[in-house]
Amino acid sequence: MKSISLSFVLLSVLGLSLAAPVAEADADAGLETGVFSRALPTPISAATARTYLSQLTVEAESNSPAYDRDLFVHWITISGSCNTRETVLKRDGTNVVTDTSCAATSGNWVSPYDNVATTLASDLDIDHLVPLKEAWVSGARTWTNAQRQAFANDLTRPQLIAVTDSLNQAKGDQDPAEWMPPLASYRCTYVRAWVQVKQYYNLSIDSAEKTALTNYLAAC
Repeated sequence: MKSISLSFVLLSVLGLSLAAPVAEADADAGLETGVFSRALPTPISAATARTYLSQLTVEAESNSPAYDRDLFVHWITISGSCNTRETVLKRDGTNVVTDTSCAATSGNWVSPYDNVATTLASDLDIDHLVPLKEAWVSGARTWTNAQRQAFANDLTRPQLIAVTDSLNQAKGDQDPAEWMPPLASYRCTYVRAWVQVKQYYNLSIDSAEKTALTNYLAAC
């Protein structure tokens, strides 16, 4: 497994503070069409994803020792009073207004998993595209707490995205063999991002997961 040093945590945090703001023209266009910016960092191409997929280790998942969500410290402070959740909400929305504590008080968002629009931040969860438990059973159980924190707050890779809260809860810790976004047009983006995250963090895949990813990528 590649080493993810303590310095990586800092680099990840600094990287997300450099994310490009939504252009004014894009925001205006979103208001007119009802389709707002979806600012998940652009994942690798389908061709690259197919190459990476062929290189991933295929093995059965292991939950020994048992998964503990508390071992993935998430929603850490990113800048000023803004934590990871608040940073994603500002990145993924348009016309987002925040209060002095960085909480979003208004804005426009469209969940890319189901194309559902909302003006309420409370309607949204920040999805770990590769779920924390999925990471655990695929290799993160051997990481240090600092490495798990870096993974849980990574805004440089296509790993965190604002989505409809009930949909995120329905997804749970399932992989692409078990769950996919209901919006079919987003599935290619989803599997490309999934493979990129798994490859970057040297996480394994199980056989059913590989079959599903292979089939979805073939259609990209």
